[in-house]
Amino acid sequence: MTSPHWLSGGFRPFFFLGALAMAASVLMWVPVYSGLFSLPTLFVPRDWHVHTLIFGGVMAIIAGFGLTAVANWTGRPPVSGALLLALVLLWLAGRVAVTFGAPLGPGPVAVLDVLFPLSLAAVMAREVIAARNLRNLKIAAVIGLLALADLGFHLEAAQTGVADVSLRASLSLVILLILMIGGRIIPAFTRNWLNARKAAKLPVIFNKADAAVMVLSGAALALWTVLPDALATAVLMLLAGAGQIWRLTRWCGFAARREPLLLILHIGHLILALGFLAVPCAALLPQIGDATASVHLWTAGAIGIMTLAVMTRASRGHSGHPLTADRLDLAIFALVILGTIARVASPHAGDAARALLDTAALAWAGAYLAFAAGYARRLLLPPAKAG
Repeated sequence: MTSPHWLSGGFRPFFFLGALAMAASVLMWVPVYSGLFSLPTLFVPRDWHVHTLIFGGVMAIIAGFGLTAVANWTGRPPVSGALLLALVLLWLAGRVAVTFGAPLGPGPVAVLDVLFPLSLAAVMAREVIAARNLRNLKIAAVIGLLALADLGFHLEAAQTGVADVSLRASLSLVILLILMIGGRIIPAFTRNWLNARKAAKLPVIFNKADAAVMVLSGAALALWTVLPDALATAVLMLLAGAGQIWRLTRWCGFAARREPLLLILHIGHLILALGFLAVPCAALLPQIGDATASVHLWTAGAIGIMTLAVMTRASRGHSGHPLTADRLDLAIFALVILGTIARVASPHAGDAARALLDTAALAWAGAYLAFAAGYARRLLLPPAKAG
């Protein structure tokens, strides 16, 4: 029996579902935050919001990218059909359990939720080990660590009522994964684009200096997870941020500015680097910085921009469309950037703060809804029906 087209590759169901989950993490959060209604979840509202973003939306997008990329890395057939459907159903079960599972209790909800990232890590590991492509095993390892962070999220919330440490651990792992993947694809895609135009200057290939910055960034994130307000954490974060900006200057982003599909990747990495600078500054100088706003440089900014940048590019490439941004893509990028700016600026806006928060939510969620609506046909339907 032939599987439906939407189960032919991991990016097809997971990019679509991930975009919907990302939008829901904000659109449902705003009325809950305003007290208009409550969700039958075991988590406090903030934790539900963050968990749905990271382990709902971002994990789905990681699955879509990882399951598609691993076939290119290994030369093996892409994960598809029944196995892909099983992963989709596990993801859906986790989302339902986390949002509506209060009557079930913490144990069953945690099991239903953690099954998906654990299974995804196992499938990724199986693929790279079977192909003896062990250099990419680290991606599966980070996904496995995310599964442990997810379990920690549930345990910490059940024991203390909030999941502060696990929240930072989860966010740190997502940032690390973006650094690992972005540090590979941004210079590579830029190099290919510039090579095709016979440019004289090309991005610098990953070397020991890049590895040192990555180690420093990982150490800074680990220390931030357990000691967010420590001076040593601030110093490491500032050094890591400077290092990531330095890496970005070597990737020839300005030279590729005429292609928005490339430029948006460079913008996403820049905002991620700025987050390394803003988070410690907000901790050291709370009178002028805002801790929540600075973290949103990572969540709304870097994660939002990088996931949409990767989804648009991969969806185009694997659906046979040219790797050139169209009006829909430009609208998506404009909305997510507007949402980021409004969210980060809102604590400093005085009486206009609430209006900016609402603008941020609508623009940011609108970017994902625009992706889901605009890319649904090419993701889910066969080319002949997609027109």
